[in-house]
Amino acid sequence: MKHRTSTGVAALALVAALALTGCGGGEGSGSTASPSAPASDPAATGAPSPSAEDIAALEAVEVKGDAGTDPELVFDAPLTVSAPTSRVVEEGTGTALAEGDWVTMQYVAYKGDGSRLGSTWETDSPENFALGDLQFDLLNGPLEGKKVGTRMLLANPTQDAQGTPATTLNLLEITDVKEIPARAEGEAVTPAEGLPTVTLDDAGAPSIEIPEGYEAPADLVVQPLIKGDGPKLTKDQTVIAHYTGWKLDGTPFDSSWERKGPTDFQLGSVISGWTEGLSGQPIGSQVLLVIPADQAYGAEADPSNPLAGETLVFVVDILDTVD
Repeated sequence: MKHRTSTGVAALALVAALALTGCGGGEGSGSTASPSAPASDPAATGAPSPSAEDIAALEAVEVKGDAGTDPELVFDAPLTVSAPTSRVVEEGTGTALAEGDWVTMQYVAYKGDGSRLGSTWETDSPENFALGDLQFDLLNGPLEGKKVGTRMLLANPTQDAQGTPATTLNLLEITDVKEIPARAEGEAVTPAEGLPTVTLDDAGAPSIEIPEGYEAPADLVVQPLIKGDGPKLTKDQTVIAHYTGWKLDGTPFDSSWERKGPTDFQLGSVISGWTEGLSGQPIGSQVLLVIPADQAYGAEADPSNPLAGETLVFVVDILDTVD
């Protein structure tokens, strides 16, 4: 649900390879190559391990520039690797990272041919993600247990726009980490009768049952299920949340729980049903939203968006905000 037109946080587009995408900065942000894609645990996924040549190629990369500044990467082109390969350039001395932590990083990206793709320093748009999120699986193994301040080189085999094999090289720097709740925590609220019924599993992930004969509402339905005790959200804030979305027939179409990591979004930049429904809700709350199509992805069907014309149901856990 990131950005007005995304489904499944599709605006990130970080599931197959290091690709050009406007990450973390909202619509219109500068495009850089983000270090997230294939799994980092070869034993668990069957992905190849780095070869001796891959490791040597990364060892030969020189990083110019001090920590906290936009670095320059110097290497002999073409640089190629056969598998995701990482090297710690500088160990951090800050707080150690653990699964579930909200991590902030800066990074610069180069093509293996030596050309520079861009950096988050240039656009002042650091990337945020939950360590353990499958969308960032390339980082989960290398970063777990590392500390804030760590600088790491990461090379990954990918493809260019024409499908030609290529390599992307990143230097990333972990600039902050924040422990966030795993689920909404607060006072349970008894929902109004007749609404979709929400059931939580042991981890807090929701499932839903749509009552027989339930009709699409004409107006937005906002039903708190858990009332948190944190500050109330305002439209100008960036929110960290877990969520699952269903069509009105009960068909799920997106869930941050399945990706094993919450997402962040600017509350004023998502679909209006989220902006209106979540504004004013306290941090720590869980909210059921039933959103008419005109407050979701448009009242009219659109072949380019399977959610257009659909009334949508969401359960959103408001975990925290990004400073």
